[in-house]
Amino acid sequence: MHFDREHCVRAVQSKDARFDGWFFTAVLTTRIYCRPSCPVVPPKPENMTFYPSAAACQQAGFRACKRCRPDTSPGSPEWNLRADLVARAMRLIADGVVDREGVPGLATRLGYSTRQVERQLLAELGAGPLALARAQRAQTARLLIETTPLPMAEIAFAAGFSSIRTFNDTVREVFALSPSELRARVPGSRAAAAPGTPGTLALRLPFRAPLNPDNLFGHLAATAVPGVEEWRDGAYRRTLRLPYGHGIVALGPRPDHIACRLTLSDLRDLTVAISRCRRLLDLDADPVAVDGRLRTDPLLAPLVDRAPGRRVPRTVDEAEFAVRAVLGQQVSTAAARTHAGRLVTAHGKPLDDPEGGLTHLFPSAEALAAVDPETLAMPRTRRTTFTTLVRRLADGTLSLGVDSDWAEARARLLALPGFGPWTVDVIAMRALGDPDAFLPTDLGIRRAAGELGLPSTPAALTARAEAWRPWRAYAVQYLWATDSHPINFLPV
Repeated sequence: MHFDREHCVRAVQSKDARFDGWFFTAVLTTRIYCRPSCPVVPPKPENMTFYPSAAACQQAGFRACKRCRPDTSPGSPEWNLRADLVARAMRLIADGVVDREGVPGLATRLGYSTRQVERQLLAELGAGPLALARAQRAQTARLLIETTPLPMAEIAFAAGFSSIRTFNDTVREVFALSPSELRARVPGSRAAAAPGTPGTLALRLPFRAPLNPDNLFGHLAATAVPGVEEWRDGAYRRTLRLPYGHGIVALGPRPDHIACRLTLSDLRDLTVAISRCRRLLDLDADPVAVDGRLRTDPLLAPLVDRAPGRRVPRTVDEAEFAVRAVLGQQVSTAAARTHAGRLVTAHGKPLDDPEGGLTHLFPSAEALAAVDPETLAMPRTRRTTFTTLVRRLADGTLSLGVDSDWAEARARLLALPGFGPWTVDVIAMRALGDPDAFLPTDLGIRRAAGELGLPSTPAALTARAEAWRPWRAYAVQYLWATDSHPINFLPV
């Protein structure tokens, strides 16, 4: 998982933030663990030991550093690059499955025995699923302690702890401070100030630099479905369907973080909401690795050098994106938004937005499966595609969640009527999160390739793109960015 000892020592001595989240440094003399970029004087190499996860550090008896706050590092890019058991398990744990369903529920979703899941996580990450979920609960607890005036009892249960005693013991063990002492350390009494709206939290989402927000937020704003999404006051806002309730999030780009304002109907959804927002904006990507590989192609290199750090705009709801991909087949962006907006108005669940503008949750697959096909204003062949998709999503025969096996999901999608390679690859890229998904038949990609001197036929372009693996989805973003379409520009 993490690099060899020599590489780790060098990263710590140079305080290289690119490796934050890849591994953690535990100091044997102080019993504290840090991120590689910790601002304190680096310990002697002989006093360093390295772990692949914060949970492994905590399980070994190390406490989180109060300076660099290693538990708030960006997540490892490894889990977005792979689709094996460990990567799928980590995505599910981040989505709160262990807290809601326990380790048996995690194993069932993955199709393995509990013992196999625990063994593989322990071998690669130095911690089992319970320890990994516990580390996540501790971070959620600290976030609520430091950013809200909520009573500690409410924080304990919102963070996923089963008792106040477990909450107190865990916070003290991980941070070497009691919950009250953690709150007292917050400068300017931020935690004591009541938020403007009940259930609203203001957070900072970290990322690995560089991050180019233009195509990321431009794409989300240009394709925003009325009532579900909007761009307002320098932020992308949208509604969220969550396990315990619903939420509204506003995400705005800043030089060194993403400003995140979450309004939740149930605070138990905080961890899941943060995980889905990070996934939406591809914040755990490793732009240095991505851009380094793409720069090896002399025709792509100028695009990368001009605007490094492009991310792949993803989704907070995989089923929703699949439905929207079908609605967008062979129509303009504006027409796709119109079709989706009609579905939202007719079949979405209404909600109240304290700031106005957002009115509904996007309709669930179950709600859409119950719609009379004759009421759908679309060509008959696309109607068949749409109704088949939503039925398969609703009855569970097609799964597009964070636990999906990418190859299996692709095969199931291709077996549906009306699903060709373009639609499947768009879903793989933006819903499943496959960083190597590629769209050689896309007209915008072929036009950009021709203008750059790259092969413009699908077969020849696919052959040329072999050298871009495993980051071809990012190459798509750079190629799309050569166009003047609104998806490529940060809204004003």
